[in-house]
Amino acid sequence: MLQIHWYVLAIIVFLLVIFKPFFIQKQEIYKSLPPSPPSLPIIGHLHLLKQPVHRTLQSLSQKYGEILLLRCGARNILLVTSPAAVEECFTKNDIVFANRPRLLAGKHFTYNYKTVIVAPYGDLWRNLRRVMTLEVLSPARLAPSSNIRQDQVRSLVSQLMQSYASGARKVELKSKFTDLSFNVMTMIIAGKRYFGDDFEDVEEAKQFRDVIRGTLDLSGVSNIGDFLPFLEWIDFQGYEKKMRGLMIKMDKFLQKLVEEHRQVLLIGNKESDSDGSAKKTVVDNLLMMQEKDPEFYTDEIIKGIMLVFLIAGSETSSSTMEWAMALLLNHPDVLKKARAEIDANVGLGCMLDEQNLPKLNYLHNIINEALRLYPPVPLLLPHEASNDCKVHGYDVPHGTMLMINAWAIQRDPELWVEPTRFIPERFEGWNGEGYKLLPFGGGRRGCPGVAMANRVIGLALGALIQSFEWERVGGEEIDMVEGLGLTMPKVKPLEAIYRPRIVITEHPL
Repeated sequence: MLQIHWYVLAIIVFLLVIFKPFFIQKQEIYKSLPPSPPSLPIIGHLHLLKQPVHRTLQSLSQKYGEILLLRCGARNILLVTSPAAVEECFTKNDIVFANRPRLLAGKHFTYNYKTVIVAPYGDLWRNLRRVMTLEVLSPARLAPSSNIRQDQVRSLVSQLMQSYASGARKVELKSKFTDLSFNVMTMIIAGKRYFGDDFEDVEEAKQFRDVIRGTLDLSGVSNIGDFLPFLEWIDFQGYEKKMRGLMIKMDKFLQKLVEEHRQVLLIGNKESDSDGSAKKTVVDNLLMMQEKDPEFYTDEIIKGIMLVFLIAGSETSSSTMEWAMALLLNHPDVLKKARAEIDANVGLGCMLDEQNLPKLNYLHNIINEALRLYPPVPLLLPHEASNDCKVHGYDVPHGTMLMINAWAIQRDPELWVEPTRFIPERFEGWNGEGYKLLPFGGGRRGCPGVAMANRVIGLALGALIQSFEWERVGGEEIDMVEGLGLTMPKVKPLEAIYRPRIVITEHPL
């Protein structure tokens, strides 16, 4: 979304008056539209959408109602902050809202809408989701990849141990979590890690991380041309040029990975498991599928699958780990309780692994509470109505963009006791009732990587809690100010004081 300054607004209105006949569509008559705040001619409610947008939209919902119709230029937006209405959208109207709007970021960052996140609902989307599930996200695939996740978490713990032995007492955790999440995904996808002492081209890895950050930042802004189509002709805000530049760098990195694996497959030089069978990565399997069905498994499709895992799969997990650790540092009593649970269920002489996670209920409560307070995507990715439908008795015209404010729902005092407080105990006995907790979306377009994310987050947080004592830097409370972008980063990267626990030092990895 965006904030429009008065002088920009004046230019837009002037241009709209001139070009009005070219983009104003015929308005159909609907008997019972959702309530709508007062708006300006032509631009509608665009001027109201100030940063941070999830907070602005929460204020609008509190003032005008939980189901609102916003008119933003040529687009209608259905804004929902009611769990009952969300349930209706994701059940009764799930197929109607299974499409995604075609926005500029989707065009440039997803190979022209060819990834599972933004592909139109249909055969392409179904095939992409099936391939990603079968190759990485199914229970049958998650179990064998547990050693990758565990190895990368143990590597992080070892790095911290070594840094402490060298005299370090303070660590910046944001980059550690980012590197960990990215390494997990690149190991699963391509069989190589990109951050750590064993990677030769550190500069390439840092550049790619910057590209990912830039991609997420640009995906989180609103291009005015998405709402006022005629402005796309002139790239009014310069976003399209920036997107093209970032995607060129992104594509170069992904294509290099594809070519590396293509060459290895051609010469048949693959590392083998102990039983003699070759170790194959996701890229290897996709390239073999390409040989059988080159029309579907093009390089763009393969790179699009890689891109989704590398960005969506790593950024959301690392962001959640940072917020969760910041909350624990601000609530040492919760941290102490979590450590006691791990000590009781895992023991003092061995490192926590994924098999221990089902026994760590309080750790899961902490993660759920962190996701409630700081969802990785505060405004769920938008949906689009493919037909007219009704939501809570209101008429919703076809083509309407559905925006669900998960951040507002998850902090609603009507739904949660003391909604702004960090209380992991609220999730004791939680069975996911209703649509009150939505960090991964819902319906058929919900995130398919929930199980993967929970394993990475749980394993990393659990290992850090088990292995180290943690304190705030200077004793002051952690700054919890939210940044801008598609995901919701902390403005100030998380730093903490740490020291190895005696029991872990006596039982090294």
